Amino acid sequence: MRKSRFTELRIMAVLRQAESGIGVPELCRQHGISTASFYQWRSKYGGMDVGPRERHRFE
Repeated sequence: MRKSRFTELRIMAVLRQAESGIGVPELCRQHGISTASFYQWRSKYGGMDVGPRERHRFE
């Protein structure tokens, strides 16, 4: 299976930006992804939160 260029943390960061009000087409251009990829990520990771292990990296 092919490895993704984006980590789960980066995917969730992109989804959080979309929730903050940035338009999806603009967000996809900024990150170099297709809108289809964005919507697939949203369906897969939409309700997820950063776990305690990952949260520790940002503190």
